[in-house]
Amino acid sequence: MPSLSLTDARVLVAGGSRGIGLAIAHAFAEAGAHLGICARDPHVLQQAGITLKDAGAGAVHTQPCDLADPVQIQHWVDTAASALGGIDIVINNASGYGNGNDDASWQAGFDIDLMAAVRTNRAALPHLRNSAMPAILNISSINALVPTPRAAAYSATKAALNYYTTSLATELAHERIRVNAIAPGSIEFPGGLWDRRRSEEPALYAQIRARIPFGGFGEAEDVARAAVFLCSPAARWITGQVLAVDGGQSLPS
Repeated sequence: MPSLSLTDARVLVAGGSRGIGLAIAHAFAEAGAHLGICARDPHVLQQAGITLKDAGAGAVHTQPCDLADPVQIQHWVDTAASALGGIDIVINNASGYGNGNDDASWQAGFDIDLMAAVRTNRAALPHLRNSAMPAILNISSINALVPTPRAAAYSATKAALNYYTTSLATELAHERIRVNAIAPGSIEFPGGLWDRRRSEEPALYAQIRARIPFGGFGEAEDVARAAVFLCSPAARWITGQVLAVDGGQSLPS
């Protein structure tokens, strides 16, 4: 049976300094991968890099990057590829969190949730074509699967990300470059949206929590474990899929 081992795999995680992104990077570190992560805050990145080394990662490359800027994306991907000796796996986790319905929310979603993934994957493809185990994983949301009244911009751009995922998977299938997505449900982690809403909007927090069939919110590690599987040799025959990791939250009530 193909292994989940990712020893010496060269993995990029865009938006990998905290929350779900850091949990994903941490899971790959535990699997023995080399990691390149980016985010905007250099101090948080530095701390994340230390954490990943402590977790068992091989080489760790950290680089500040504004993922709304195409030039910075290209520079990060090329620099990380040079530092790690290539790229095997690309994970697009960053979000602009455009939870409103104003122009700024829509623009943030377009720039970060969608186009940052498009640009990162485009920059990484020449390196992935030289890999023996190439995989792309986009982090979407169950908001793309069910109508969400409070987050039209966020939901729409994540839906576009899902369609982009399946389209890119179709385009690259003949090259055996796998492209999948994970659609997390409501995930609670320190400093995250639901952690803040527990104190700022307790009624909404309780309402959403009560709707999750498994009971309670998911953890960032739940997404990370799914990410490791989808990018590992054990998932070699899986491409073009959007996997909901949500404790049944998106199931019909």
